[in-house]
Amino acid sequence: MSITAIKSIKKITSLFVSSRRSDHVKLASMTLLLLVAIVSILAISSARADGNKTSNTPEPMLVRSGEKLIVPEKSPFRTRLKVAPVTMADVPHVVNFPAAVEANPSKTVNVLPPLTGRLSEVKVRLGDVVKQGQIVAVISSGDLAQAFSDLDKAKDALELARLALARGKGVNAAGANSVKDIEQLQSNYSQASAEAKRAETRLSSLGVDKVAEKSRTLNIMAPVSGTITAINNAPGAYINDATAAIMTISNLDSVWVTANVPESQLHSISKGQAVDIRLAAYPNKVIKGKVDIISSILEPDTRRNKTRIEANNKDGLLKPNMFATVSVLVPQAKQIRVPTSALLMNNDSITVFVEVAPWTFVRKTVTLGNEEPDSAAVLSGLNPGDKVVVSGGVLLND
Repeated sequence: MSITAIKSIKKITSLFVSSRRSDHVKLASMTLLLLVAIVSILAISSARADGNKTSNTPEPMLVRSGEKLIVPEKSPFRTRLKVAPVTMADVPHVVNFPAAVEANPSKTVNVLPPLTGRLSEVKVRLGDVVKQGQIVAVISSGDLAQAFSDLDKAKDALELARLALARGKGVNAAGANSVKDIEQLQSNYSQASAEAKRAETRLSSLGVDKVAEKSRTLNIMAPVSGTITAINNAPGAYINDATAAIMTISNLDSVWVTANVPESQLHSISKGQAVDIRLAAYPNKVIKGKVDIISSILEPDTRRNKTRIEANNKDGLLKPNMFATVSVLVPQAKQIRVPTSALLMNNDSITVFVEVAPWTFVRKTVTLGNEEPDSAAVLSGLNPGDKVVVSGGVLLND
């Protein structure tokens, strides 16, 4: 209670005791003084209530002072902001190139017909695995019949020349034949023998076996072991071009992964460089390899270099014409790096919040270099030793 109110109440009490005025005057004076005391008490109570209300007002969460953002001591932001110093690191930059799986040309053989004729049988299907010497097709050919005929004629001529030479030597031994006749008979025999060897070699080069000698058909054998990757003719087709392949056999135990490297990225690759291969068919599988061949030319239509990586394919997972991605690590000089969580968009620029004093931050625009999934290189805007907000920066950004 205020001093004024107390004095008023005392004065009212003394009036009751000592005043000689009339009762009406006493009552009016008492009423007036009582009202003054009540008003004074109410004013003091209101002032105290306003004071308590002002003291219960919470502190602001963020205070702006020019370019600086200050987080007050009791601001809830202090528990949600995380600050860390920037780091200097030489994290290699990952460069990805589109690629495709190809059969190794050095282990791919086109099966050509050794002569013309009708393709009577195809004994394999696309994707079949064959062994060297296995029959893959059968051809009925007039050329084969001619080759057999040539051999039969050559053998008959050789036998006739052998008999003639033997008779000539007998006559010469009896003294009834000249040396000239013997020399001619010897020459005839030598020529017949050479012709017989030529005919045999011809049939041997065609891969004719004893079964073919009887059926007069030509069995086409697999020249190498591998997988049938292409079949270009069906049974009944007439083969009239000895340079056109009937089918293709590829050994897929190892394959090429061919990366298409842009002209501007050729400096990123080198022979023997380790690479990671990822395939669309197996997104969770990483295949290790090394650069085997860097083409000496660029493709004229794409302006890209075909860089080939030999990959082991014993399990058969890599199939020709699969799409792949080849990743290489390009060494980098030491750079300032910040976590990607520290980067914030501000209009068209990328910014970070730098701590310039305890719980005082300033926004700075940065220029980024190469970016990785969890960090980015900063080319300008930060200095070594700077501390940046790495978590919760969006609160300051808003």
